[in-house]
Amino acid sequence: MTIHFPFDNTYARLPDRFYARIEPEAVTAPRLIRLNRDLALHLGLDPDHLSSPEGVELLSGNRVPDAAEPIAMAYAGHQFGQFVPQLGDGRAILLGEVVDQNGIRRDIQLKGSGPTPFSRRGDGRAALGPVLREYLLSEAMAALGLPTTRALAAVLTGETVVRETPLPGAVLTRVASSHIRVGTFQFFAARQDTEGLRLLADYVIGRHYPQAAGSDHPYRAFLDQVIAAQADLIARWLHIGFIHGVMNTDNMSIAGETIDYGPCAFMEAYDPATVFSSIDRQGRYAYGNQPRIGLWNLTRLAEALLPLLSEDQENAVAEANEALEAFSGQFEAVYYAGLRRKLGLLTEREEDPTLAGDLLKVMADNQADFTLTFRRLSDAAAGSEADEAVRNLFINPLAYDAWATRWRQRLSLEPQDGVKRQAAMRAVNPAFIPRNHRVEAMIQAAVEQGNFAPFEELLMVLSRPYDDQPAFAHYSEPPEPHQRVYRTFCGT
Repeated sequence: MTIHFPFDNTYARLPDRFYARIEPEAVTAPRLIRLNRDLALHLGLDPDHLSSPEGVELLSGNRVPDAAEPIAMAYAGHQFGQFVPQLGDGRAILLGEVVDQNGIRRDIQLKGSGPTPFSRRGDGRAALGPVLREYLLSEAMAALGLPTTRALAAVLTGETVVRETPLPGAVLTRVASSHIRVGTFQFFAARQDTEGLRLLADYVIGRHYPQAAGSDHPYRAFLDQVIAAQADLIARWLHIGFIHGVMNTDNMSIAGETIDYGPCAFMEAYDPATVFSSIDRQGRYAYGNQPRIGLWNLTRLAEALLPLLSEDQENAVAEANEALEAFSGQFEAVYYAGLRRKLGLLTEREEDPTLAGDLLKVMADNQADFTLTFRRLSDAAAGSEADEAVRNLFINPLAYDAWATRWRQRLSLEPQDGVKRQAAMRAVNPAFIPRNHRVEAMIQAAVEQGNFAPFEELLMVLSRPYDDQPAFAHYSEPPEPHQRVYRTFCGT
């Protein structure tokens, strides 16, 4: 039996300086942990074949599919504000591209598949814990409705990787609309390779932003559209309490997808200064800083694109600044529109941002759980008898009462009834997020006991984040004090 991947590898047709050709390194005893069967079908792949021994050989990197052209992509990036002129795929290999059932081109990449020329003395491998984390988090984000990379498969390698301690090794098969990053543009800009920069920009326009090609100024139109996509994405992160944790420019997808689930986490008690990442010691990538950092990263992209914006440096800078000035307005429009929906407001009034901001302040002052507050507000919107469940989340329930009086006055100006409002709010306020203590417990069970049942159950619950699921209600609850997770760690 031969497994067919309908590859059409456009990135591998770019010049050799865009990547290094490298094959995955074989592993000892691959074993399938999980295959995302629905995603496989959407990609035009046969899940039964992928689950077979031959399929597992392909998903582990032991065999390369026909028509694959394995490459490690070159890129640079700012890491915590410090520029590194060459990074690249140090533990990931792009097998090729397929076109999915919607006609969208998708990369299929093995992550943890061995060293590449960009590994910088690393082993190129991935430990089981980070592979399960990325599988679960990326699929949870997809279920929540946010643009994200996806997980096609997770495979145990039968080998040990050494981090702080010896750990079981694994390989993740990741799917993305592309793996091109802000740092990919910086790679060519740092080398003053204007030809490479132009080839890359033309490629991205053709693949992701074809409408820009018809503009009188296609590179400016491309920059405008990337800025708009990132403003939208980051606003939607804030709506669900997501903290990326490592928003380096090499971790910002040019396609506007969430990418690279390293030390990411979901906020519990609302606090804009929340940081989980163990490597973010100064809080650069705190929850509330993400819009500012997004703009900072986009400014680095605009700098890289200056030679394409205009031959005149002064004009190029003016074009870039004009494009970047749109970010704040675009972000705020998406952010406050989302907050209105979370509060059950379908019409728009001038005082709405203040009403939403005051709720967030009261939540921060009272250590109210972000996800549960909005979920329970969905029920309180149908009638004040549900207020008690919200009040119980606040250290001082009277603070909620004062705000809720104003909220109900505002709701009285809305056209829909309470039942319809409740349903609309439940559709945007999830009951279930990947609670950090649940994720860590799932990883611990898999790594220490070889028990993947918690992973499977948590994945199942998170596939329906907006449904009540009474049998799994405990997954919606915040941690007890002894269960709290204060730090998350990068898989490398």
